[in-house]
Amino acid sequence: MFPASVFHLDNGLTFIHQEIPTTPVVVADVWVRAGATLEREPCFGMAHFLEHMIFKGTDTLPPGEFDYNIEKMGGVSNAATSHDYAHYSLTTATPYLAETLPHLGELLLNAAIPKDEFIRERDVVLEEIRACADDPDWIGYESLQKNVYRNHPYGRSVLGTEQELMQQSPEAMRCFHRSHYQPENMTVVVVGGIGQEYAWELVNSSFADFSERSDSPVSDKIPAPVITGICRRELILPRLEQARLMMAWIAPGVEQLRDGHGLDFLSVLLAQGRTSRLVYDLREEKQLVQAICSNFSLQRESSLLTITAWLEPEYLERVESLIQEHLQNLQTIGITEQELNRTSRSLCNEYAFATETPNQLTSLYGYYHTIAQAELAVAYPQEIQSFDAQELQKLAQKYLSPQSYAVTILKPY
Repeated sequence: MFPASVFHLDNGLTFIHQEIPTTPVVVADVWVRAGATLEREPCFGMAHFLEHMIFKGTDTLPPGEFDYNIEKMGGVSNAATSHDYAHYSLTTATPYLAETLPHLGELLLNAAIPKDEFIRERDVVLEEIRACADDPDWIGYESLQKNVYRNHPYGRSVLGTEQELMQQSPEAMRCFHRSHYQPENMTVVVVGGIGQEYAWELVNSSFADFSERSDSPVSDKIPAPVITGICRRELILPRLEQARLMMAWIAPGVEQLRDGHGLDFLSVLLAQGRTSRLVYDLREEKQLVQAICSNFSLQRESSLLTITAWLEPEYLERVESLIQEHLQNLQTIGITEQELNRTSRSLCNEYAFATETPNQLTSLYGYYHTIAQAELAVAYPQEIQSFDAQELQKLAQKYLSPQSYAVTILKPY
């Protein structure tokens, strides 16, 4: 049973609320379907840049005023942008929500995007791009995504490039904002020590006066590519102490959510924890890698399962071959009852630990409602416990081919 309540305001905005009477804290998290997938050339990186500019004030709220008021009351604000969304969270003691939520609504609905602030903040984003370009793991992952998704928006960096940012203008950003920051694209999640009626009143009044809509051109929908064969990229980086082996398999998006949950299961079974197959064999037993991990990233249109190893360059070929063998064994020999129980228990415990606080719950509900629907968020433990070895083996056969994947290798000079 879904523990929160979902409402749809008259203007099309979605409001999700869950009261936790035992906490004096409340979190408001606003999710917007305005991620990097909506950008069109040459405005790549604009969704993330706009996230920065949201906090630069409106005609009635000066730049910095929101942050000052939040900090004065001991609250915290945060924001993030991905391919599928942008979101803005506010954590405060319950009595202060009435003073702070209207300001967050004002920023999101009526961002002024002044030219002088635009130029100043562009330098901040450019520095963020340069800092990431010094991180070998970031470089490798971005290369892997390009290798997988090629012309699909998921293959682009959410940050954009320096050249792309320099082509953007305040006018184009205002158009993007007025087009996508509209009520039908927005979900406001409020969780914590606040009653439903009071939270409803605050949300209804804080998210009422949306700016006049613009028609910003949207990029054409591009189907996710299919990987055939081994798509290999190799990068040589200076000052790299260890090589990286990064492998990826395309998985379905939210329209096949059960398959996604099954691949999440397989990801943990393969390389999360000391007793997982790859960690135990390649790190503990053979000592060929310093570290190895896997990750499943659920996305709206197309998900991704990745395996990443940190190792000495001379072991790259052998480790990749051994990973292929493990995937072959997964498909032919299958999964033991012990592995099934251990992985299921691990994932359910991890879910429980990740849904303890108001902050975690607003993120969970907002994320799921933005890419699918909020109620699906709480079905995860039951789904995980319902998998048997045969279904998981079939999923491995369907998605985790030892002969079809993308791989990016980082080597030192």
